[in-house]
Amino acid sequence: MRVFDSSDVRNVALVGHGHSGKTSLASAMLFTAGATDRHLKPDEGNTITDFDEEAIARKLTISSGVAAFPWQKTKLNIIDTPGYNIFLNDTRSTMAAADGVVVVLDGVAGVEVSTEKVWSFAADFGLPAAFVVNKLDRERAAFDRVVENIHERFGRSAIPVQMPVGAEKNFSGIIDLIRMQCWSYTPGGDGKGKESEIPAALKEAATTGHEALVEMVAEGNDELMEEFFATGTLPCEHIISGLQQAVRERRLFPVLCAAAAQNAGIDLLMSFLAEVFPAPLNGPEATAIKNGQEIKKAIAADEPPAAFVFKTTADPFAGRVTYFKVMSGSVKDDAHLMNVRSNVNERLAHIATPFGKTMQPVPELRAGDIGVVAKLKETLTGDTLLEKANGLSFRAVEAREPSIAYAISAKSRQDEDRLSTALSKILEEDPSLRFYRDPQTKEFLLAGNGQQHLEIVVSRLKRRSGVEVELKAPKIPYRETIRGTASVQGRHKKQTGGHGQFGDCWIKLEPLPRGEKFQFVNDIFGGAIPRQFIPAVEKGIIEAAEQGFLAGYPVTDFKVTVYDGSYHDVDSSEMAFKLAGRKAFRAAMQQAKPGLLEPIMNVEVETPAEFAGDLMSDFNGRRGRISGMDLNGNLQSIRAQVPMAEMLNYQNDLTSKTQGRASFHMEFDHYDYVPAPQAEKIIAAAKAHMHVEEEE
Repeated sequence: MRVFDSSDVRNVALVGHGHSGKTSLASAMLFTAGATDRHLKPDEGNTITDFDEEAIARKLTISSGVAAFPWQKTKLNIIDTPGYNIFLNDTRSTMAAADGVVVVLDGVAGVEVSTEKVWSFAADFGLPAAFVVNKLDRERAAFDRVVENIHERFGRSAIPVQMPVGAEKNFSGIIDLIRMQCWSYTPGGDGKGKESEIPAALKEAATTGHEALVEMVAEGNDELMEEFFATGTLPCEHIISGLQQAVRERRLFPVLCAAAAQNAGIDLLMSFLAEVFPAPLNGPEATAIKNGQEIKKAIAADEPPAAFVFKTTADPFAGRVTYFKVMSGSVKDDAHLMNVRSNVNERLAHIATPFGKTMQPVPELRAGDIGVVAKLKETLTGDTLLEKANGLSFRAVEAREPSIAYAISAKSRQDEDRLSTALSKILEEDPSLRFYRDPQTKEFLLAGNGQQHLEIVVSRLKRRSGVEVELKAPKIPYRETIRGTASVQGRHKKQTGGHGQFGDCWIKLEPLPRGEKFQFVNDIFGGAIPRQFIPAVEKGIIEAAEQGFLAGYPVTDFKVTVYDGSYHDVDSSEMAFKLAGRKAFRAAMQQAKPGLLEPIMNVEVETPAEFAGDLMSDFNGRRGRISGMDLNGNLQSIRAQVPMAEMLNYQNDLTSKTQGRASFHMEFDHYDYVPAPQAEKIIAAAKAHMHVEEEE
């Protein structure tokens, strides 16, 4: 591919709810532009932007795909993003490379849950946006109804710049309200519309739409407003220039029409993006850190080369594949740039423009353009590459914390040996995943945004690396504690013929506030216990606390004061006093009203408002406490505190209760007492398990 100037580049993310037709739209754009020789379909598993093996198998977008192609005199870098809740982290991170978004809507369903989420992402990045009402050839599709739906959710600043000719199976063309032209399409054709007369039945509606558009464009511009008042209208070139400014400033959000499956309206969409959407030099500024201070940084063509890495993938043949956006200057093939985070000099050999999973070599990428390069050594998602260190780095997009964790274990010793290496490659691709070892349960945990998210990781491990693993619900990290105080003696005495063992200590056990863990106080006076043996007493108490008292869970939030004891000149030793400390602790636990603690999670659910009542009732059934609610458009945010034990199956239950339209996030907050009925069951199960282990 040839080198494009910054002014001729358009970086556009296709965003929207799952199955609104983003991948179909991208595929139709590639075919209409001549970048592919036939119209590829997601159902056939051969689209350019959905090349991930799991995406093909599941027929849904899991990870963003990028395809660059020329249209007229412009280079379009199209980013096809996931639309389902559990994959929106990837959508948000790749939107950092866009200079505008096209929000794709199903012509039947209209605005859905993920539509509102990606809209908020675009607002966070300050990205210009347009809507495309897709699938207008479907039964029950209605453009006017969807536009009204958009107005209800996002305001009246969403203004149609097109209107459809015909509806459902009779959808046959599009009226351009800017130029007042009509274009007709052959279903399943080459995507090139043929100019025709505006149907007589639609002339009045088209005129009304044109006048509304002109008035909205003129509103935000004093010069255009004066011209509008003087003449009652605006010439086409002034409508376009006013629209360019209004879109760039996020004052107006154009609404367009399409039927990607029939390849209708795609040429008009691409021409609109090339004509109205901003080039990177005029796009939103990026957030950067300069010498510790946060600043806003515009794309600049006349500065030294700098690049921001917005995505990393692992290819079985090419190795690590790095997607980057040129933030300033130009990056030439075989350039050497410094990674700000790792302080490693990277050689960008064989830079290219992305075309799905393939790369199209290019000698140079100029400011604002998107590129891809393979086999960088120490560069990951979120990194900044500079010609030389200057105290600047671009802020990485922070992934939200995972909402659910499962215990992961290899099926065989061979799988265990390869698991770490295989999983590290997947973690590089997906920053929203976490892999760690629980220090209490000793289990390895894999955390992600939902059960399906983790199942995809398991499938990738098998497909790519031949590593088979099992997922299971993690053990609940219960703790034990005390409500009361106790003063007891711990005495260890044993005579073995030679030197005996003797250790004797008196301790006071008392509770601490939740979260204080453990305190040890030496209150010995007069040498009742020699100084060198005091640490042994503490060690014995700590070891006993780790083994628990009620059900084998660690004891926490307690204070021990050793205040008296005795020793023997010959028989006393560190081991004897450690054993005395253990005995004292266990004796004290019997008197100190021990209790069982469970982890309480902060849970936040985002759901369509119609499901809020059922979900709050469900939280009550899970021993949860509602802590707050917020309404944002049609989305209800519910905050609650719920025991972790009640949340292990929540993902599946939430999906079934809301038809997959709600999402949740949870994080640990504090420990609290387990109610007596549940505590009795947990203690009985733990003792039965320990009994079985003893017999084995």
